[in-house]
Amino acid sequence: MARELLGLHLVRVRRTPTGPIEQVGRIVETEAYLGPDDLAAHSARGRRTPRTETMFGPPGHAYVYLIYGVHHCLNFVTAERDVPQAVLIRALEPIANLVGRTSGPGLLCKSLDIDRSHDALDLLGDELFVVRPTGQRPVELGAGPRIGVEYAGAWAKKPWRLLDQSSTFISRPLPKAGSRSSRRRVRG
Repeated sequence: MARELLGLHLVRVRRTPTGPIEQVGRIVETEAYLGPDDLAAHSARGRRTPRTETMFGPPGHAYVYLIYGVHHCLNFVTAERDVPQAVLIRALEPIANLVGRTSGPGLLCKSLDIDRSHDALDLLGDELFVVRPTGQRPVELGAGPRIGVEYAGAWAKKPWRLLDQSSTFISRPLPKAGSRSSRRRVRG
């Protein structure tokens, strides 16, 4: 699912006193989290908490959480009920009505005004949804290790961060083969 989302448009409809405003961004970077076996996932080892409950729910819903007490992150729940898998939306390429930076999960949530009140929101509704654009630009697929999950040991190195390498709106480029960052040891 992380690969399938690349190139699609994420639409956030905001209600304003002057009428609805559609904010649209092309999804250019995602990260997959594969449930209880994945030590980088919030659902690692089957952890079921009030915060992670949405991950265990039906697919097609937003899983929104707060990290570092500051940044919200938007994920799409992707597996059937009780299989806690999700895809983090890491970066958007602005298409319409996006103000501010969108090259990172916290930045795109800030730009779209997404917060915990959007947790468990049905992605088939009329406030937040994904559409396949007509004349879709091809995705130049790149894959690399996930970001910010070094504590997960070998799971952090899985190439489950997917991105469109042709976009200048990704959160950061993939490490080059043989570079210091691609050879860095991971503790844990």
